Amino acid sequence: MTLDRFRSVADRALGPFVGAAQTAGLSPNGVSVIAFLLAVAAGVVYGVAATDPFLYFVGAVLVFLNGWLDLVDGALARELNVASSGGDLLDHVLDRYADIVIIVGLAAGIGRWALGIAAVTGVLMTSYLGTQAQAVGLDRVYGGLLGRADRLALVGITTGVAAFVTLPLGPLSLVGWLLVVFAVVGHLTAVQRFYYSMQALE
Repeated sequence: MTLDRFRSVADRALGPFVGAAQTAGLSPNGVSVIAFLLAVAAGVVYGVAATDPFLYFVGAVLVFLNGWLDLVDGALARELNVASSGGDLLDHVLDRYADIVIIVGLAAGIGRWALGIAAVTGVLMTSYLGTQAQAVGLDRVYGGLLGRADRLALVGITTGVAAFVTLPLGPLSLVGWLLVVFAVVGHLTAVQRFYYSMQALE
């Protein structure tokens, strides 16, 4: 279950957005920063969503925009032929901080800090194992049960639904169960990537 395998399909739909970014005079790094700021806004909105459940829908829109711009920055760099290691590093650092602020916002909004810690460590370890494989000479690993594209899609869909479904589902709210998924499946994905990398290194 990983949407990352459909990156090539998404790339074909990016043309108008890459053109718009060029028209606006944006650099790939500038697009990355805007994407990060949208993630920060989503985290803030999720953190106060208990005051108005409709804010979950606002957060969902911000998360989808973050995910889309995260594709646009790479496509723009390729179009302008300015792809660089520095840009790649900036993109990955901002993506990790974006993951953190979104999950912390979700946990803060429902007051489930232990779940938030479990979820954010699962997400960070998944991303770490993906890039660490590249650091030891393998290709960057995007596979596993839950990649970043999957996470953003799940956050957007779940919080979009949470804007209208406010009743608890057993001991947790819908957002609480989302954090459980990230905690459990995130760590399983990290283990998957670790196993794949170790097998490839033998």
